[in-house]
Amino acid sequence: MIRVEEAIAIVEANSTKMPVKQISVSKALGYVLAEKVISPINMPPFRQSAMDGYAFKHSIRHQYDIVGVSQAGDHSNIKLKTTEAIRIFTGAFVPDNADTVVMQEHVMANKESILIAAMPEKNTNVRPKGEQIAKGEVVFEANTLITPAAIGFLASLGIMTIAVYKKPKSAILVTGNELVKPGQKLKKGKIFESNSVMLQAGLQTFGLEKTKVYRVKDNLKATKKALESILNKFDIVLISGGISVGDYDFVKEALLQNDVKELFYKINQKPGKPMFFGSKNETLVFALPGNPASSLTNFYIYVAPAIKNKMGFAEIHKPKLVRKLNADIQNTTGKTLFLKAKYDETNVTVLDGQSSAMLNTFAVANSLLIVPQEIEEYKKDELVTLLPID
Repeated sequence: MIRVEEAIAIVEANSTKMPVKQISVSKALGYVLAEKVISPINMPPFRQSAMDGYAFKHSIRHQYDIVGVSQAGDHSNIKLKTTEAIRIFTGAFVPDNADTVVMQEHVMANKESILIAAMPEKNTNVRPKGEQIAKGEVVFEANTLITPAAIGFLASLGIMTIAVYKKPKSAILVTGNELVKPGQKLKKGKIFESNSVMLQAGLQTFGLEKTKVYRVKDNLKATKKALESILNKFDIVLISGGISVGDYDFVKEALLQNDVKELFYKINQKPGKPMFFGSKNETLVFALPGNPASSLTNFYIYVAPAIKNKMGFAEIHKPKLVRKLNADIQNTTGKTLFLKAKYDETNVTVLDGQSSAMLNTFAVANSLLIVPQEIEEYKKDELVTLLPID
């Protein structure tokens, strides 16, 4: 049984990045860049007006003759005299010998001339060429997550395709004779199966929308057969249940019979101790505990960083927080504890219902409070470390 820190390091070392592909910018949401992107143009590509108003060459004068119009899309490089101005609109080309734009609200105008009532400073309301980014500058570094704003910015630069890491294909195998799908009749001795939809939702937060779910009874032959097919099709396989040491827990044996390399089994933590992590070729296998809170805890601690590593994220671990504890904590287990908790700007409260089978408090928690295995007690008002999960 290994320490939490060792398990995290092993997962990180074995979750290698996915292959690279070219993708249309319009379809790149949620992908991570595999290489830096260089701007092919200046943005803006010409001096633009930041306001609707009048462009002129700044001087001590307040009255100017109107000699033309520049609207968005025009490129009329009117040569202005010091006594002249043009009507101009937001985003429009500013003539080379105009250096200032006065807002229309600050002038009195007729068809022939304007009188500036509130004179702006020189260069006001003129966006310089390349103000956002210059040609040849780095738009985004490698390992940048593509967001809606990033897609908009790339499109504004005329960039059509980018190199990204592929998203891993994911599958979930659910074990357990006692499980029935929600919506079916709940007979005595049965419980509704929730782990698959919970884990699917967790995977969706990383853009893995097409997770395939398989189900198998607690039977070695059936489990081995199901895994034989799944392991060859997916990059990440999550298994729910069947990984402890009971008479009907066949997952570990079925994995080993399918030539999955065991990287670790069992972690000195609570909840979530009975977990198997292994690999076959480039496929990662996480056999998670069947208890829902244990399964979700290990998803946050081990699965999520592995997915982010494979997808190419620069930072795969969420930054931890420090808060003041609202009440004493005892740790008599000799294990690292992950306690469902809720924090605010300064304090953190450990929630009731810490059982590995309970999701009710997990559903309102925004963090896991970490109690290292060496710590036997935290006193009220001590500073403690949190893993945010909101």
